[in-house]
Amino acid sequence: MVANSAADAGDKAPVRDGELVSAAESAGAVAARPVEPASSGAPSIAGRPSESVSPNDDEIEGDSVVAGSAAEASATASTGSGSGKLASVAADTGDGGGEPEPEPEVESDGGLSVAVVGQGPWGRYIHGPAFLTALAGGKGPRAAWQALPGEDWPRRLAELAAAVAEQGRSAIVMVPDQRDLDRVLAECTRLLGESAVGLSAGLGPAARYRRWLAVLRGTARVVVGTRSAVFAPAKDLGLIAIWDDGDDTYAEPRSPYPHAREVAMLRSHETGAAFVAAGFARTAEIQAVVESGWAHDLVADRMVVRDAAPRISVPGDTDLAMERDPVARAVRIPGVAYAAARAALKEGAGVLVQVPRRGYVPSLACAKCRTPARCRHCNGPLALPDGRARHSDSQGDAAHSPSCRWCGITEAAFRCSSCGSRALRAVVIGATRTAEELGRAFPGVPIRGSGGGAMLDTVEPGPQVVVATVGAEPVLPGGYGVALLLDSWALLSRADLRASEDALRRWMTAATLVRSRGQVIVMADPGIPTVQALVRWDPVGHARVEYASRAEVGFPPSVRMAAVDGTSDSIAELLSATDLPADVEVLGPVPLPIGARKPFSSGDTPAEVERILLRVDRKSGPALARALTAAQAIRSTHRSDAPLRVQIDPVDIG
Repeated sequence: MVANSAADAGDKAPVRDGELVSAAESAGAVAARPVEPASSGAPSIAGRPSESVSPNDDEIEGDSVVAGSAAEASATASTGSGSGKLASVAADTGDGGGEPEPEPEVESDGGLSVAVVGQGPWGRYIHGPAFLTALAGGKGPRAAWQALPGEDWPRRLAELAAAVAEQGRSAIVMVPDQRDLDRVLAECTRLLGESAVGLSAGLGPAARYRRWLAVLRGTARVVVGTRSAVFAPAKDLGLIAIWDDGDDTYAEPRSPYPHAREVAMLRSHETGAAFVAAGFARTAEIQAVVESGWAHDLVADRMVVRDAAPRISVPGDTDLAMERDPVARAVRIPGVAYAAARAALKEGAGVLVQVPRRGYVPSLACAKCRTPARCRHCNGPLALPDGRARHSDSQGDAAHSPSCRWCGITEAAFRCSSCGSRALRAVVIGATRTAEELGRAFPGVPIRGSGGGAMLDTVEPGPQVVVATVGAEPVLPGGYGVALLLDSWALLSRADLRASEDALRRWMTAATLVRSRGQVIVMADPGIPTVQALVRWDPVGHARVEYASRAEVGFPPSVRMAAVDGTSDSIAELLSATDLPADVEVLGPVPLPIGARKPFSSGDTPAEVERILLRVDRKSGPALARALTAAQAIRSTHRSDAPLRVQIDPVDIG
């Protein structure tokens, strides 16, 4: 099976009298009707052919996200049977970052309760109140929401779900992992009670099935879950929201490899439900649908962003800074970072230190020629064990020798295969070694670690240093005073199409844990565009540049690309049975990218696995999907058992 992407729904911008309607123009009015389903024979989530999911121009016209300006929205009336809860949601100022707002005025209009939406937390976003009003009015707005730094985003998502549930409709909210699920579900339960349920793999079959039935029967109106929640059988769907769609956990690793974001956009388009892609950063895929007009920006004014964001700096970013500390860019933790951490600890605030790798010294290389150090037995990477293992090992000096991360054999007599040198150097410093160094630099200060199997959700307030791997940063009530983002090159230098996008997303996630008057120091080259986007806190601008760059060189989401993985024989067999579109471009074959999952079980691993890429224009994407599906069917009838995997727009291209 080949899973066709859902982003085709945003390929075409609204059309009016033969002219393209800009996003700003189409933002002037809320859709007066839901999106019409595709024509007969067009696809649906239930299994109609995926090539017809792209709406025609008439279907998209008028389906805008926002209704005028925020000022206009303040005077817009929204009706519903549960206006009491809606009024409290719209006027909630628990974390709006300013003076408490007055309660919204409620007027009577022929027996209907009309809530005049006040500013509240959503008032900090341009068109924010209008978006909430459109949801409460049963419309189907679609938006790319960039949450402000320090925003209580679980509460905001719960408010959107509550606005839909008050109209008797259902909402699906997707999050990357269990930690986020617990936070969002707690807020939804606080607003909606037992009508909000969570769906995740960790529930177990019995509990998951009971909740699935509750959603199917309509007793549970709000579903909060991980990627599989996008298939929840919600009745009268009114909203699909996805938080942090750039997280790779949204990509299903099993056939037909659907991505939760693409399925969510398909369901939104076919049902007329509202769609929200939310996060602190933005992916190129969401920027593509924004530029097409299918969705619209839901962002804050630059002055509001500046007030909410912490102060972000780069060591040695000015000539004066370089004069004060000439080695600021060369050392791993410069003096300015230590000074900022000491000042925060003195004030009783916490310090967050983000490192890209766990362990002690997880990567070694030859000190002379910089060739990665490999094991002589299995060719695996050599690393130093963590500090606890080194001090507790009874072998004494042998415990200081590097060991293989694959087979575990200790390499007591390393010799470089390239130059013959016996000297080693650390390529990456892990979280354990970093915590050890900071413990010596700040004696008497608690040092906490978060990562791997010892991940912390929250930490108690107080002066402390929290060393966390990427994605495992715990929440500190009130926010950290300082955040240090180390080894930025390890994220930026990955051989991956989404390396810069992913680096910015992870940096911003860590920076949002810092209080608004705090400081974030990123150890990186200040001239890198991704670093500058972080300093300016400009995720939309970075996504716009990233999308334009991919369009220039022909990579998704500007084109459709299929990745075919397998042996040379199985790939040749597939291509021989495939009637490819005329404009297809074949790239490869090349070896399967390092870290990519094999298309077969470990016991059937052949000597070599290859990958070819098939690239076509977006308009030819449905034809490519049809051709590959037909070829897979032919292979199945021939009972071909050669391992093969076909993916459309895979997350990992290489």
